[in-house]
Amino acid sequence: MLELRLGRVTSVERDDGRSARLVVDVGGEARRAVGYPPLTGPLVVGDEVVVNVEAQDLRLGSGGFDIVCANLTRGLDGSGEANAHVMKLNYSPLQHAVRPIEEGLEPAPSALALPVCVLALHGQLPAAAFALARRAPRARVGYVQTAGGALPGQLSDVVAELLAREMLADHVTVAPCFGGSREAMTLEGALHAAAERLGWEAALVGPGPGIIGSASALGHGGVEALHSAHAALSLGCPVTLAPRISAADPRERHRGLSHHTAIVLGLMLRAVEVPVPDALASEARAQLERAAGSGAGHTLVEVHVDELLRPYEESSLPVTTMGRELRDDEDFFRAALAAGVALSERIEGSER
Repeated sequence: MLELRLGRVTSVERDDGRSARLVVDVGGEARRAVGYPPLTGPLVVGDEVVVNVEAQDLRLGSGGFDIVCANLTRGLDGSGEANAHVMKLNYSPLQHAVRPIEEGLEPAPSALALPVCVLALHGQLPAAAFALARRAPRARVGYVQTAGGALPGQLSDVVAELLAREMLADHVTVAPCFGGSREAMTLEGALHAAAERLGWEAALVGPGPGIIGSASALGHGGVEALHSAHAALSLGCPVTLAPRISAADPRERHRGLSHHTAIVLGLMLRAVEVPVPDALASEARAQLERAAGSGAGHTLVEVHVDELLRPYEESSLPVTTMGRELRDDEDFFRAALAAGVALSERIEGSER
């Protein structure tokens, strides 16, 4: 059963209209919570709410807070978006209608020229977007959020910051994700609309915050990169795959080249481009070379990012991953910066 509890909002720490960070009293215990006003209506101190407490009770790292499911004080007279009739989270307790960006698009062309960079983790997004902004400052590049991590688009402070800085042009959430600036039903539909309707010159594609996992070979959110790459390739998009690399992850399966990326490269049915950042630790480089030779046989591209590392560190964008600082795990950030540089070169190539 869902672990639902009654609570009362005691503090609203932040509310930008899309997501709200709260403190909720549940049975006399003050608990951190997140609410989504577009779904629940406004949330203010004193409101009686229904919260899902399971993630916080399980002490999950990126999900260590309760989720407001309903506002019993002021959220029971809501109305859906006008003229929306396509459901997201359909037949779940939080189903709601949206207007997907695919509506009205003609059949997809035989091949899209939209360059796509597939990310392994949400934590790669800010560095990749930063590198893109430095190397292709006038390019219109958007972010497509897929499954594999958090589903609500409103949860990501990183996306809000990148949009505010104009390092991202737009944010599309693909089902089952929801709550982005725009909604899409499929990744294929999102990429088609990005190229034909939204005027994007490239797309960053990857999961929201956090990553699901079961400490198994295939039961994790990293496999979503496989699906994303195949979807983009099926439309004719040139694909760059950002490798997940770490020199300091305490878990052996994620040290050096993460098994998430190694498995995806091994399962790919067609080849993709994989950027290799300079000054990468020798063992991680060897692992990446072996993985690139598996499956469809992928193309490794040497990318120079050394001059971007310190400017990124000083940019006030996130410089931690899994609690580790940039200076303790440069390989992670180098790989993400390299993905952004490689995508910028794809953009330049498509313009020639």
